[in-house]
Amino acid sequence: MYRPPYFYGGMPVLLPPPVVVGVEVRPVWANNLSFELGIMQQVAFDALYVAVNVHYPGVIHRAGQDQASITAEQRYAAVKANVDELKPLQVGLAVYNARGQLVSWEINLSDFDAATDGHTARSLSYIAGRGLVVEDLRRHGVPAAALTHALAYCGLVARPGLTWITYSGAYHVAYLLKVITGGAPLPPNIFAFLATVRHLLAAHIFDVARMATDFYRGPVGLDDVASLLGIPPPLRSPLLAGAASVRALDSFMVLRHLFGGDVSTYMGLLQGLQVT
Repeated sequence: MYRPPYFYGGMPVLLPPPVVVGVEVRPVWANNLSFELGIMQQVAFDALYVAVNVHYPGVIHRAGQDQASITAEQRYAAVKANVDELKPLQVGLAVYNARGQLVSWEINLSDFDAATDGHTARSLSYIAGRGLVVEDLRRHGVPAAALTHALAYCGLVARPGLTWITYSGAYHVAYLLKVITGGAPLPPNIFAFLATVRHLLAAHIFDVARMATDFYRGPVGLDDVASLLGIPPPLRSPLLAGAASVRALDSFMVLRHLFGGDVSTYMGLLQGLQVT
C-alpha cells in the first residue's frame, strides 16, 4: 500500500505513477551474450534511466570503527580496498527508455574462482540462498572484459543526460566502475572517485536507500521499500542482481513522485560513502 512521506501532513497526495508490471529479467551467459547485447543496444539507444545492482563475494576489509563516527574518506578507503581486491559475481542492469520500455539483464561473470579468490563464506552462502550457483558462473559465465565492451558498445558509458540509480550504492557503483575501466584500481580518494563517477556514469546518480530514509523510518532494505511502495517483483526471477535493479528503478520512480518530482537534494549521495 502506498503511503505519503511523513512530512506531507494534511496536504493532498497525487496518486503514484504506475510501475511497469511483468518485467522479466534476462539472464546473460557466454552462450547468449551476443544475442542479448543486440537487444540491449536496441533498448539502450534512447535510455533515460539505468539502475545497477552488483553481487560480490563479501567484504574482507573494514574501516575498523563505528560507521557513524568515521569520515567519508575512511569509508571510501574500505570500499576501495575491497573492490580493488575482489571480483564481482553478477551485474544487474535495468534500462528504461524514452519509448516506455523497461528491460533488465542479469550478467553472470566468470572471473571469480572460489578456490583462489578472496571472499567470505557468509556472502557466498547468502547469495546461494537467493538462487545463485557460483560454480555455474565459472563454467558458463561472461568474462568481465566482455561486459566492459558491452557497456561501451551500448552507449551506457559517459552518456550525457542519463540518470543512474542504485540502492545502498557505494559498492554497486564502485564495482561497476571497476568493470567499466577494465579492472583498473579505483581512484585514490573519494573526491577523485566521485569525479570519475560523474564522468563515466552521470552527474545524475541517485541512491534509493538514501531517499527512502526520508520516506520511511523503519527497515530500509530494498525488498522492504519495494513492498511498502506496492512494487511487485520481476517475473520468474530469483532475488538476485537483475531483480534488484528493477526494484531499485521502480522504487526511485515512485519515491520521486511522492517527493513532488524534486529529488535534487539526493543527487550524487551514495549510501555507504557520504551518508550512512
